[in-house]
Amino acid sequence: MDFSSTRRQFLGRSSAGIGSAALALLLRENAFAQASESPLQQFPARAKRVILLTQAGAPSQLDLFDYKPLLLARRGELIPESVRMGQRVTTMTSGQPQKLGPTPFGFRRHGQSGAWFSELLPHTSRIADELCIVQTLHTDQINHAPAMTFFQTGHQNAGRPSFGAWTLYGLGSVNSDLPGYVVMVSKDVARTCDQPLYEHLWSAGFLPAEYQGVKLRAGHDPVLYLENPAGVSRAVRRAELDDLKQLNAQHAADTGDPEVSARIAQFELAFRMQSSVPEFVDLSNEPDESFELYGKNSRRPGSYAANCLLARRLAERGVRFIQLFHVGWDQHRMLPEQLRIQCEDTDQASAALVLDLKRRGLLDDTLIVWSGEFGRSPVIQGDMEKPDYGRDHHPRCFSAWMTGGGLKRGITYGETDEFGFNIAKDPVHVHDLHATLLRLLGFDHTRLTFLEQGRRFRLTDVYGEVVPGLVA
Repeated sequence: MDFSSTRRQFLGRSSAGIGSAALALLLRENAFAQASESPLQQFPARAKRVILLTQAGAPSQLDLFDYKPLLLARRGELIPESVRMGQRVTTMTSGQPQKLGPTPFGFRRHGQSGAWFSELLPHTSRIADELCIVQTLHTDQINHAPAMTFFQTGHQNAGRPSFGAWTLYGLGSVNSDLPGYVVMVSKDVARTCDQPLYEHLWSAGFLPAEYQGVKLRAGHDPVLYLENPAGVSRAVRRAELDDLKQLNAQHAADTGDPEVSARIAQFELAFRMQSSVPEFVDLSNEPDESFELYGKNSRRPGSYAANCLLARRLAERGVRFIQLFHVGWDQHRMLPEQLRIQCEDTDQASAALVLDLKRRGLLDDTLIVWSGEFGRSPVIQGDMEKPDYGRDHHPRCFSAWMTGGGLKRGITYGETDEFGFNIAKDPVHVHDLHATLLRLLGFDHTRLTFLEQGRRFRLTDVYGEVVPGLVA
């Protein structure tokens, strides 16, 4: 083989092929940043970014938001078959009597809206008039893994793009030094129940890999493998990446494979993140007032409160999609004790994030959603005469609260029946929630699609309707 000839051919193509591919990459990286609107939007956007406060394990809406005094009067009675109507329960309670159980916590109305809140949420209840509380969310799934996957991707099976990936695909990124989609995970330190999370929950699925969520860890090394190895200077790393970019750009020009271009973009982003991430996670310049607002745990890296504070910093820096997962809400047992712990960990920081964004002028163009993957049943699991009782899964109806760009505020939407078992008025399916949030971001959910294996897929699959009652 004439290696010199091969080398000449390579260098000859470099001036055109590599240059064109690299130019195309740079143009793509900056296209959305230079435009006020995405070419994929069909409507004026009411919001520019999303913050999902995902409470993994399913918070009990009956003990937090959906007050049902009838359950106190019917305490210990079997749920009427006319209410249950043979609806499915999990194997954890299928073999026990289906006895009704009231909440052990006090409820009262708050704000001009008169929204009901449990005593476990003293901080969230103070911002009642900022919130849109949905009492009638429902899902198709009754177990955690498929239900969480469904809530994140619109489908029960792993492999579809997440809501965050669809949002970034549609809107693009406006900060070239940070990921457009950031994920943070926190866990209570008081040993409440755990709930496993999986990488596919923030995956790009079949979308280009650049729309994948980037998970930030607590501590000194928030992104794995971001730092240079020992003995490798930043200048050396830059030279290595320049050579690698040329090789990848040539491969992209030869094959037309979009994943190669995505790989180049991710290498370049990682290089820039070596400077931007340490600056972003450094809270030393935050005033004491911030830590007082978010609560004492906000000084502890990796806590939910600290992650809420970081979420505000990410929103300020133009990150499109920010997702906080907080595990520990799976109260099949020890509900009175564990639910109190979960709320102590999350209540103040969740409310603080809303207040902080509002005072900085960011709430009006930020969508905030607080929700689990499904709800909890009015039927008690275990013996309600003992402190270790809990509640089983309940996909038929559950509560979430939202606020921010384009949403009505100070309302409670939908009603469940007097047992808290079925929806009585204004149901909102998870697909409907996704369709509504996408509309506030400027998208027709039926047209934000991606061609894969001969079919145009979308977040809402073939379902979903915008809910006008939630839109201001």
